[in-house]
Amino acid sequence: MITTLPSRNAAKAFFSETEAAEALGISTDRFRELVKTHIAQSDDEVSNIGATTYQSSDLLILKLLAKLPVLV
Repeated sequence: MITTLPSRNAAKAFFSETEAAEALGISTDRFRELVKTHIAQSDDEVSNIGATTYQSSDLLILKLLAKLPVLV
């Protein structure tokens, strides 16, 4: 199975928190919850979620972990 993110974002190298949530089709609060649960490993990392940039590969992993539909 081949998984992709929406093609309109394919050329974008980095996403802000808001852009990442939008690309996944979820709220910013839900995005933060996913990052806290599956990525952040310390309180410092949790406090920097809003200032962190994300790559397409990060979004794909979060999409799979959130059990969101993936384009095939």
